[in-house]
Amino acid sequence: MTLALLHTSPVHVPVFDALRDADHPELTLRHLVHEDLLARARESGPEAVSGEVRALLAGAVADGARAVLCTCSTIGAVAEAESASLGVPVLRVDRPMAAAAAAQDRVVVLASITGTLAPTLALLAEEAGDRPVDVRTVVVDGAWARFEAGDRDGYLDLVAAAADAVTDSDVIVLAQASMADAVTRTVTRVPVLSSPRPGLAAAAAAAR
Repeated sequence: MTLALLHTSPVHVPVFDALRDADHPELTLRHLVHEDLLARARESGPEAVSGEVRALLAGAVADGARAVLCTCSTIGAVAEAESASLGVPVLRVDRPMAAAAAAQDRVVVLASITGTLAPTLALLAEEAGDRPVDVRTVVVDGAWARFEAGDRDGYLDLVAAAADAVTDSDVIVLAQASMADAVTRTVTRVPVLSSPRPGLAAAAAAAR
């Protein structure tokens, strides 16, 4: 049972391998890492990379993937839109997290790059439907520079500090999969949601 994962950073590979080992040992993961997709999506918009994403997903399916999980929230909608034409499930890692968040009344979304906010807000609105949800956004100042410099601890510490500064919310959403481990560094009493574990669980179920 093979699941392909489309990443825009190599840091996601060990994260999802560890989750697979813990939760889904029967699953074979095939990692596709294309950092350039995020750079171009940030510069020109997610639709600018749709053709390349389509080709990568088609290649993964041709190689035997039963489902594909896109772990980049910026291009998640572009990837998800290819599901019908490919004939296999294509999932975005942040949808299960967004569904859980949209059940609350007040949501704060943390992101380290502004380009993630529009896709995440659109997803939250889609999951909320007609239900009114108060959503606020925070871009964690300086975090992405730490990430790009390879300072993972500094990156996660800034994200955790931003989460701890949130008081008037029912839930905090970590918009990017790269932020997930900041959960272990927070002291806030507000529930903090991250995408990798629920996203992989949904993809594993789809691949069965």
